[in-house]
Amino acid sequence: MAFPHLQQPSFLLASLKADSINKPFAQRCQDLVKVIEDFPAKELHAVFPWLVESIFGSLDGVLVGWNLRCLQGRVNPVEYSTAMEFLDPSGPMMKLVYKLQAEDYNFDFPVSCLPGPVKASIQENVLPDSPLYHNKVQFPPTGGLGLNLALNPFEYYMFYFALSLISQKPMSMTLHVRTSDCAYFTLVDRYLSWFLPTEGSVPPPLCSSPGGSSPSPAPRTPAMPFASYGLHTSLLKRHISHQTSVNADPASHEIWRSETLLQVFVEMWLHHYSLEMYQKMQSPHAKESFTPTEEHVLVVRLLLKHLHAFANSLKPDQASPSAHSHATSPLEEFKRAAVPRFVQQKLYVFLQHCFGHWPLDATFRAVLEMWLSYLQPWRYAPEKQAQGSDPQPRCVSEKWAPFIQENLLMYTKLFVSFLNRALRTDLVSPKNALMVFRVAKVFAQPNLAEMIQKGEQLFLEPELIIPHRQHRLFTVTTSFLSPWPPVVTDASFKVKSHVYSLEGQDCKYTPMFGPEIRTLVLRLAQLITQAKQTAKSISDQYVESPTGRSFLSWLTFGLTDTNSCYPANDLDEIGQDSIRKTDEYLEKALEYLRQIFRLSEAQLAQLTLALGSARDENGKQQLPDCIVGEEGLILTPLGRYQIINGLRRFEIEYQGDLELQPIRSYEITSLVRALFRLSSAINRRFAGQMAALCSRNDFLGSFCRYHLTEPALSNRHLLSPVGRRQVTNPARGPRLSLRFLGSYRTLLLLLMAFFVASLFCIGPLSCSLLLVLGYVLYAIAMTLLTERGKLHQL
Repeated sequence: MAFPHLQQPSFLLASLKADSINKPFAQRCQDLVKVIEDFPAKELHAVFPWLVESIFGSLDGVLVGWNLRCLQGRVNPVEYSTAMEFLDPSGPMMKLVYKLQAEDYNFDFPVSCLPGPVKASIQENVLPDSPLYHNKVQFPPTGGLGLNLALNPFEYYMFYFALSLISQKPMSMTLHVRTSDCAYFTLVDRYLSWFLPTEGSVPPPLCSSPGGSSPSPAPRTPAMPFASYGLHTSLLKRHISHQTSVNADPASHEIWRSETLLQVFVEMWLHHYSLEMYQKMQSPHAKESFTPTEEHVLVVRLLLKHLHAFANSLKPDQASPSAHSHATSPLEEFKRAAVPRFVQQKLYVFLQHCFGHWPLDATFRAVLEMWLSYLQPWRYAPEKQAQGSDPQPRCVSEKWAPFIQENLLMYTKLFVSFLNRALRTDLVSPKNALMVFRVAKVFAQPNLAEMIQKGEQLFLEPELIIPHRQHRLFTVTTSFLSPWPPVVTDASFKVKSHVYSLEGQDCKYTPMFGPEIRTLVLRLAQLITQAKQTAKSISDQYVESPTGRSFLSWLTFGLTDTNSCYPANDLDEIGQDSIRKTDEYLEKALEYLRQIFRLSEAQLAQLTLALGSARDENGKQQLPDCIVGEEGLILTPLGRYQIINGLRRFEIEYQGDLELQPIRSYEITSLVRALFRLSSAINRRFAGQMAALCSRNDFLGSFCRYHLTEPALSNRHLLSPVGRRQVTNPARGPRLSLRFLGSYRTLLLLLMAFFVASLFCIGPLSCSLLLVLGYVLYAIAMTLLTERGKLHQL
C-alpha cells in the first residue's frame, strides 16, 4: 500500500502544476488526457490528489478549482463542454480513477473536513454508524497531526466531489446563476444516472490501457457488506479500535461503486445534524454550526428524485415481498434498500432542521419542493407516463401504503412544522400563498389523507400484539427476516419501528388528524380568509388609484392624507396579475384543506364571521384583534400577526399643531422652516388686528375666518381604540399659515402657470395678478358655501 506523502517529488506533477498557470484551460485538459493514457499508475498516483483538488477546490474553500458551481454552457460554452467531457462518468478522469483502483492505491483524507457528527464521533473513538467509514480510520503516526481516512481512488474522488458543494463559499447574490444550468448540477445528474441506473445494470469500469484487459477496481474491503441490508448492525456503537475486515459476497462487487456513491452523497449532503442530539432535545433547534444553502437543497432534491426513480424501476415481481425469498441480483436488492437503509433517517433530521431554522421568506420554496418530492414517489414510477394526460388528480394507489406508513413522520410531523411556519408568514405575498397552495394540493391527492390516517392508526394500536420491542436495532426492511406474520401486526411493527427510531422510545406523538392539529388548520383557514380579503382590498386600491387621484386632486394645496395607505407589500411592486394569482392560490388552498380535514362549508363560513373581517359603515378596516385590559386594549397573538402582515391597523392621525407636524418628503425642508419663521413673525405683529377682523359678523369676518383659523379644530377626536371622545383643544387665535408654499407640488404648479402664461405673451406681473384674482374669487365662493353650511346645521 502506497501513500502519496511517502513518495519522492514527482517531476510529472511539477510539470503539470507549471502548465496549470501558463496554459489555457482547454489545452490543459488535452494534456491531462494524454498524461492519463500514456503514464503508468505508479507515476499518476502522485498527481491524483493535486488534480482532484485543482478541479473541485480545496476543502477549506480557499481554492475554488474549476468553479463548477458557476460554470454554465450558455455563458462559457467551450470551458463547459471541455470540463463536462473530462469529468463524465465515461471520461478521462474516471479512467484515471479506475487505473489507480486496479493497483490498490489509497489516499489520506482528513477527518477534520467531514460533517460535524461524523467528525465528532471519530474523534471520540466511536465508529460512525455508516459502513462507509468502517476499516478506514488511520491513526496519525508519531508526531503526526490529526486523524485520516484511508480511501481508495473512487472514494477519494467522490468525497471531494460531494464536499465541493459544501466547502466552497456560497455564490454571490450578484451572480444570477441558475443552479440547474451549472456544470456541477449536471455532473450530479450524470453520475446518478450512470451509477444508479433505472434501466439495465451499472456499466463496468472502463479499460484504461490500450489492448489491455479491463481491470477489476473493486476494493479489498467493500464500502458496504451486502448482507447488512437486513439487520441494522451498524447502529451498535463499536470502539474505533475494533474495526474488522468484512468478507463480502463477491456478487456485491458488481454494485460497490453504486453503494459508495450513494453513501458519500448522503453523508456529505445530509449528515450534518446529530440524530442523538435531536432525540434528546425533541426539537430540531439544537445548536449546529452548519447552514444549508438554497443551491445545496436543490442538489439534494435532484438526488431524492433520482432515488425514487431508481427504486421504482424494480419490476413488479421483484418489488413484491415474496421476491425476497428468491435469488435476486445485488442491484435489485440495492434498489429495495436504498431509500430506507441509507436516506430516510438523515433526511428526516435534515428536513426538521430546515423547517425550524430556515428564514421566513420565499427561499424556503426550495426546501418545500425537496420535501414534497420525497413524499410523492409515485410521481417517478414508470406508470406515471401512461396516466400523465389525465387532467384530474390521480388517486394514490394502495400499493404506496407501505411507503407512507414507513415514512409516517415525513408526512405528519413535517406537515405540522409547515403549519407553524405558515401561521407566521405573510399569506398576502404571492410567493407565500403559492407555498401553502403547493402543500395543500399534494396532501389533497385522492386517498393520500386516508392512507396517512391509517398509518397513524397502526402506530396508535395497543402494544399487545407487537413482539418485544427491539425495533431501534432494525431498519424498516426488517420484514425481510420474517415475511409471513399477520399483515396488521407486521405493518404496525414497521410504523412503530420508524417512529421510535427517529423520535426515541419516549416520544409523544401528536396525530395529524387529531383535535390539536385540526385547531391549527382552522387557524390557518382563518388567516387565509383574512389574507384573501386583504389582497382584494389592495387590488381595489390598485384599480382605483389611477382615477381616484385625479389630476385636479393632485393640484390641491392641501396636505396628503398618509393614513389611507396600506403597508408595503410585494403585491404593490408586482401588479394586478400577481394579486389575482394570490387570490387564486389561497382560494384553492382553502378548498384543499377542506378536503383533507373534512371541514364543512358551515365551519368555514363561521370562521369568516368570527374573524370580523367585514368593513364598517365608513369603509374603514376594523381594529386588530385585541382584549380589553385595565389600561386599555392588549393585542392578542392574532392581532400582532394582523399588524405585522398589514392585515389590520389602528387609524392614526396627527393630533397636534398642524404648523408643527413633521416635515414631509414632498416638502422643502429649509423653505418650510423659513416660511414658518416668517408667518410666526407676521402673526405676532398683527395678532390683534387679525383677531378683530375674525370677530366681525359680516362677510369680511367670514372671509378672514376661512383663511386665518384651522378648519374643524373643535371637531377633532382622540382616536382611542377603547372609545372615541371629544378633545378639548387649547384655544388658538387666528393666524396666517404659509407652509403650503414650501411644497414641491405648489412650486411646480406656479412654474407651470408662468410657463403657460408666457405662451400667451403674459408677463410675470400680469400672471401673478391673474392668479391672485382667481384665488380671491375661489375664496369668496368657498366662504359663501362654508357659511351656508353652518346656517343649515343650525
